[in-house]
Amino acid sequence: MGTAVSSAAGDSGEVVHPGHPVVPGPILLLGAPGVGKGTQAKELVKLWGIPQISTGDLLRSHRDRGTELGKLANELMLQGKLVPDTLVNDMVAARLVEPDTRNGFILDGFPRTIPQAQWLDNWLAEHCNALPVVAVSIQVDYTRLLRRITGRRNCPVCQTIYNIYLQPPRIEGVCDVEGATLVQRSDDTEMCFDGRMRTYDTLTAPVIEHYRGLSRFAEVNGDQPVADVAAGIVSSVERLRA
Repeated sequence: MGTAVSSAAGDSGEVVHPGHPVVPGPILLLGAPGVGKGTQAKELVKLWGIPQISTGDLLRSHRDRGTELGKLANELMLQGKLVPDTLVNDMVAARLVEPDTRNGFILDGFPRTIPQAQWLDNWLAEHCNALPVVAVSIQVDYTRLLRRITGRRNCPVCQTIYNIYLQPPRIEGVCDVEGATLVQRSDDTEMCFDGRMRTYDTLTAPVIEHYRGLSRFAEVNGDQPVADVAAGIVSSVERLRA
């Protein structure tokens, strides 16, 4: 699972993945800060050849390209206002009609709310006649997550990341490579982590229940090696698509 599975085009033009014949369709990866959603998304991209779609990346792309949507979003952000759901939805809709999403995609940061989830479900049914979204939540114990986040230390020179609990440097507080003093990001404190967890729980709990109620939800143990977590996600998607 840690390496990409080769793919070949079948007679229909669909991508066929040896050993994983399921068409993944739209996948929503859920998980608290620090569970490894980004790492797992990259594994799924390699395996299935489907794109990872991040609303943050979409906002930056539209802003940098000077699209009408980007100009509207930038104006709101300069005023210190939140970008409304309707604008985010329009950006997502524009991305989902691109050819690389035909066999599926991995959603990152969207949908965050029930209205966004309902919009996405309806849009997919009306515009793409596509498979519905399945949601997979990566679960890691709160205490372990706290150690992952608050134990992180970065080298300001080579950007190597250590963890004082899980992967410490040879000399406390010093980068193995550069010998530079390691630093802790300002948002890697316990207080910040607690706030991020409360926000995540508030926003995500209703989305989880939405997809659980539709029987399109699964949980995977995230406190395992990367390859094992990825295997659990693939197994969950295959089961939900069966």
